[in-house]
Amino acid sequence: MKLLEGFRKEGRNSRLEMITADLVITGGGLSGVCSAITAARQGLKVVLVQDRPVLGGNASSEVRLWVLGATSHMGNNNRWAREGGVIDELLVENIYRNPEGNAIIFDLVLLDKVIQEPNITLLLNTAVYEVEKDGPERIRALRAFCSQNSTEYRLEAPLFCDASGDGIVGFLAGAAFRMGAETREEFDELMAPDADYGELLGHSLYFYSKDTGKPVQFIPPSFALDVSKEIPRFRNFKANEHGCQLWWVEHGGRLDTVHDTERIKWELWQVVYGIWDYIKNSGEFPKAETMTLEWVGMIPGKRESRRFEGDYMMSQRDLIEQREHPDAVAYGGWSIDLHPADGVFSERQPCNQWHSKGIFQIPYRTLYSKNIKNLFLAGRIISVSHVAFGATRVMATSAYTGQAVAVAASICKQYGIAPAEIYSEGHIVLLQQELMKAGQYIPGLVLRDDADKVQQATVSASSELAFSGFDNADTTWRPLDISAAQLIPLPAGKVPTFTLTLQAERDTGLQVELRVSSRKGGFTPDTILATKAVALITGNTEIQLDFNVELGEAQYVFLTFLKNEHVRLPYTEQRITGLLSVFNGVNKKVSNNGRQRPPADSGVDDFEFWCPQRRPQGQNIAISISEPVNLFGPENVRNGVDRPTTAPNAWVADPGDETPQLTLSWEQPQSISRIDLAFDTDFDHAMESVLMTHPERVMPFCVRNYRIVDANGRVVYQQTDNHQTRNVVTFDEPMMTDKLTIYVEHPSKEIPAALFAVRCYGGDQ
Repeated sequence: MKLLEGFRKEGRNSRLEMITADLVITGGGLSGVCSAITAARQGLKVVLVQDRPVLGGNASSEVRLWVLGATSHMGNNNRWAREGGVIDELLVENIYRNPEGNAIIFDLVLLDKVIQEPNITLLLNTAVYEVEKDGPERIRALRAFCSQNSTEYRLEAPLFCDASGDGIVGFLAGAAFRMGAETREEFDELMAPDADYGELLGHSLYFYSKDTGKPVQFIPPSFALDVSKEIPRFRNFKANEHGCQLWWVEHGGRLDTVHDTERIKWELWQVVYGIWDYIKNSGEFPKAETMTLEWVGMIPGKRESRRFEGDYMMSQRDLIEQREHPDAVAYGGWSIDLHPADGVFSERQPCNQWHSKGIFQIPYRTLYSKNIKNLFLAGRIISVSHVAFGATRVMATSAYTGQAVAVAASICKQYGIAPAEIYSEGHIVLLQQELMKAGQYIPGLVLRDDADKVQQATVSASSELAFSGFDNADTTWRPLDISAAQLIPLPAGKVPTFTLTLQAERDTGLQVELRVSSRKGGFTPDTILATKAVALITGNTEIQLDFNVELGEAQYVFLTFLKNEHVRLPYTEQRITGLLSVFNGVNKKVSNNGRQRPPADSGVDDFEFWCPQRRPQGQNIAISISEPVNLFGPENVRNGVDRPTTAPNAWVADPGDETPQLTLSWEQPQSISRIDLAFDTDFDHAMESVLMTHPERVMPFCVRNYRIVDANGRVVYQQTDNHQTRNVVTFDEPMMTDKLTIYVEHPSKEIPAALFAVRCYGGDQ
């Protein structure tokens, strides 16, 4: 290309490109990414504007924070709580491609998923700098600039979503927002911090090290801080810790976390290089002699800045009391995680994490501006108090709000309404149902879908699990050095008798309790229904536990064995969808010390933690049951709940069935153009995206191979090597049939095949 252009005394304007869409999303973090993908799949034309060269925000290779939400490192009482929909798809895909937790690969997973959607126009390295308004309460267009191609963009749409973290669109549009903490009195929040603690969470900057196998010298830059003099917790540093293990290297809570971000970054660089200088040159870390810095972040991971006001503002009580909202569209489950504003320079504990007893609903009214009529809010800027923000700010929860916004935008387009009118004009049930159809679990809600042809079908199976206990052939004995429990789903009625063999090193006594959660669908075993004192003699003793208890409704019970170091429990390698062992252990990553004992004036509950162990641990306790549990039948695939809650909610085949199959039949032939299937990718497993590795690429409960056959015996679809939760099978031409049979293979000899849901739709769906 040859170009010769003379002098222009009036100067020149940037190249301008005009783009029109249904929805413009600002911010390419996980909330923006999940919102864009979800909206695109809803049929909206989407522009996704990201001011960085990569997607993912704090999860990207630029920052390298692991993605977490309600599962909270598996350190809380939120069972089967991993978020669904697109964020589930992304995390499951990342485990499949990237079990080592490489941040670069996670970048690729996100980018690949976005560019596969033809309805998304992706603008990287493009920063929004101006809002055009159509009157005081509406946005007409955004202006953005890409420094890499010297192009200005004008982005026009009827709907906008601010997922930018700092809320640049809402700020420029004039929407009401807050920074800093509310007083205790405003929302009756006993956790509201005082000025001494500080009102903003700061930024963190991570670094990675590696061992080169030979001595490496480090000469610090002139700006490196002497951490031994400046950092009260400097002795907490360890040579082998890096990445987001050093989340507590935090700073900036006393500054303006929007406009002072560059200053905060420089001061964090001073800290990081001072830390490495201390590790390398203090003489206290001889193992660091052969280590070198591999990577230091160029931008800090930001926790808190602006929060915008919607038609509802969540507060501490919403979380702790697990309040139910008529417009629930998402949920959270991270602790209320507040940090002292002085961060790494503080002598206080680096965080205060107080958990609720379970997951909490997030209402739709927090996801749009109360002032700007066509502006959605997603991510950490949603309408919450500072205290509630301590729990809603984490990335998987942020992503979940983005997905809710996307489906809401689709409804806005369909009915020609503004975001607030979904609530005020009675479209909330439609929003909730459409979200659940897209894989978004909403606690307490059930999908009722009249368009699903499975609802009119006869559903049968070649077999179903009648759970009467585990096979004891592969028993492993483990000491009861921490209290352990087996989670067992039971129907209403008399609790059956449990039988198992125990080993005792000497004559001793053991206390066994039957517990349940006081909250329906909860997994905090805070109610003891009955207790048995068991006398054991040295050696093996078979015991029978008849608690003589009646259950008023189907629910999970905890068969609980209290700690006794002289006793061993039998464990089995068998794993079954909806069955799980939990332990009253400790998980320091989330301030879990076995029991939460909050200050009396905190407004937080006192309770025990009962959490699973990560695979390859976490085997089930080898019990048998006097009456089989018949909660795994084929009718579960159309009950509208796609994960364990008060019951397993899955069809589980009998392990001895060599060719498990589920059959749907109708009295008249049906026109079917799409089949949705939901498999078990272990919603209890926390899928940290980086740093922490995972023991498998595919969740062990997931059906890998299946095929779908019509009434004529024709294979209409076949899948091998599946690893995803949700499979959507679409046909170019609708098929007519009065029967479909789904043949599934058991994932392994220890794990029977399971299926949460099957839904069938006609050509108009």
